[in-house]
Amino acid sequence: MSSKKVAVITGSGDGLGKGIAERLAQDGFAIVLSDINPDTLTATEAEFKARGAAVSAFLGDVGKREDQFALVKHAADTFGRVDVFINNAGIEDVMALEDVREADIDRVFNINIKGVIFGTQAAAEQMKKQGGGRVCKIINACSIAGHESYDLLGVYCASKHAVRALTVAAAKELAKHKITVNAYCPGVAATKMWDRIDAEMAKYIDTKPGEAFEKFSAGILMGRPQVPQDVAALVHYLASEDSDYMTGQSLLIDGGMVFR
Repeated sequence: MSSKKVAVITGSGDGLGKGIAERLAQDGFAIVLSDINPDTLTATEAEFKARGAAVSAFLGDVGKREDQFALVKHAADTFGRVDVFINNAGIEDVMALEDVREADIDRVFNINIKGVIFGTQAAAEQMKKQGGGRVCKIINACSIAGHESYDLLGVYCASKHAVRALTVAAAKELAKHKITVNAYCPGVAATKMWDRIDAEMAKYIDTKPGEAFEKFSAGILMGRPQVPQDVAALVHYLASEDSDYMTGQSLLIDGGMVFR
């Protein structure tokens, strides 16, 4: 059993999730990586082990309730407890609303909404068992799209608005168990997700590769798109004891794009 605090991060094979896992490993957490892609998951686990991190990996689909509960069981069996659970996994959808079909809604909502609900259920069950007076943390990936809505991203925006609502509801229900629930809301990041958004938007607005990304990032007050380390710095705070008195919040970390 590990004496370290334990953090579980879904969707951590690459992108923002990997950056968050790297930061929490630096902070001294034992890390449980989880992803649906076996290749990226295996490669990232190997990187962490090469750096001497306390790490384990779990292959799973966050949209399946049994996978989320199995993930938490794996974390508890491996390291003895779960202190922080991060519902980071998410997918995007670029489509005009008039083109949206049931399968498109299900694809996004299964991951972005069901994944958060099932992850919260599984994490809370384990955290309640632990006791000991330590505040545990559930941290959700929201987005600027949870505060604002964008054309061609309607289904994605709806899913992230739902994440904000779930964050507040879970915070109210779990506070009595010393479990806080907060969310981080990234903006425009140079990740594979934005590569896909850029490519799909070109089908609707006749842009060249990279132009949609440039359009969305042009107005960032800090003068650059964000990198995973920017988001990871906020999650570092939310996962730390310094945030023990904060719950039910969805914090923007976008370099100055959306203001609430």
